[in-house]
Amino acid sequence: MTSSTSAVVRTRFAPSPTGYLHLGGARTALFSWAFARHHKGVFVLRIEDTDLERSTPEAVQAILDGMAWLDMQPDEGPFYQMQRMDRYREVLAGMLAKGTAYYCYSSPQEVEAMREKARSQGLKPRYDGTWRPAPGKTLPPIPEGRKPVVRFKNPQDGATGWDDLIKGPISIDNTELDDLIIARPDGTPTYNFCVVVDDWDMNITHVLRGDDHVNNTPRQINILRALGATLPQYGHLPMILGPDGEKLSKRHGAVSVMDYDKEGYLPEAMINYLARLGWSHGNDEIFSREQLVEWFDTRNLTKSAAQWDPKKLNWVNAHYIKQSANSVLSALVAPRIEKLGGNPAAIQLDDVMGLLKDRAETLNQLAEGAMLFCGAYARASDELAAEHLTPETKAVLADFAAHAQALPEWTTEALSALIKDTLARHNLKMAKLGIPLRLAVTGQKQTPAIDAVLTILGRELVLERLAAL
Repeated sequence: MTSSTSAVVRTRFAPSPTGYLHLGGARTALFSWAFARHHKGVFVLRIEDTDLERSTPEAVQAILDGMAWLDMQPDEGPFYQMQRMDRYREVLAGMLAKGTAYYCYSSPQEVEAMREKARSQGLKPRYDGTWRPAPGKTLPPIPEGRKPVVRFKNPQDGATGWDDLIKGPISIDNTELDDLIIARPDGTPTYNFCVVVDDWDMNITHVLRGDDHVNNTPRQINILRALGATLPQYGHLPMILGPDGEKLSKRHGAVSVMDYDKEGYLPEAMINYLARLGWSHGNDEIFSREQLVEWFDTRNLTKSAAQWDPKKLNWVNAHYIKQSANSVLSALVAPRIEKLGGNPAAIQLDDVMGLLKDRAETLNQLAEGAMLFCGAYARASDELAAEHLTPETKAVLADFAAHAQALPEWTTEALSALIKDTLARHNLKMAKLGIPLRLAVTGQKQTPAIDAVLTILGRELVLERLAAL
């Protein structure tokens, strides 16, 4: 990494490892990734782990797991801010030497008193610049034993503005910005400073992030200018709201990306759905990852907040499940069947997936449905048996079994024809055969198409259960 400028588009995703990869972060990562891919650029992953009290290795792993599950592998990184401390101190020393930063010995209590005084005068609460050097200004004596912070010497006149890629032109008067702390008394740099040095060193050309960072942007721009760095272009994404219009949170259900993996969502469905939260390409609702990369343009990002819709996500996931090969679904569903106590090897699981996938919204629903074939067989309850497995219906089932035994081929087509023939021979409607047949063979009153169920269970097992009536 160098601090030289670059013509190549370079984006970054820079999460703080203080928890899981949440949905808002995943969308930010997706848009940054798609923008870089669209421009054949570079996508950088940076872990902003300077919050030592809240950053954990488990949270770092959760972020990496979420990125891997969504298949958004970075071209560079992950870089860790805690491993770049020497670089930050080098830049701090340069700024102090140049006079664009200065030591401030005001205590937190003194700064709070400054702010309270400003409030009482109807002014914006801020640090009053006591230790800010100026020509002809005499600074106070340094309090004995007090370690200073380092503050950035923010411009005191004019305005800092940028043409936001999403929100359009934004300008903030520099008098609104006080001299922010860029290093703590122990010498560790603060968030806004680390971000600036990282973006500079990593040649970041475009920053897409949540609009909760809008207030940080003018501060970061001013520091970059003080360093003589080329400014990236900024775009601030509106937040994601829950179905009730409030900010998305745990009360709306899962907000961790990996929770959706556990709940049986496909990563390609999550990519598709997340992309539609604040971005569009005409009326297209379903599109591939490749199409997203081809079409992605910040001009199609919306200025308004997006709304999380679990029903829409389920619809998208159901589409991708239907489009998936049975063998692919089998590999994904088998571990979920085992967690339910079933044996996925007991049956041709590909056939089960083919039977169930058109009506499933999640992989977990597929697993639950597959337990009909992979789980332990339980006879129908006494109540259901008394109602439906009467002497008359048992006679019909015995006739069905005899003809089934003689079938030259055990196929869905042959069994469907046999069911129709049995109904005709006994002058019955489908319910009078279908329900008793289901109860006898599966122990359940409701199943997918019974001819397909019988095919998958196999001749031997079906005849064995019919004979046990």
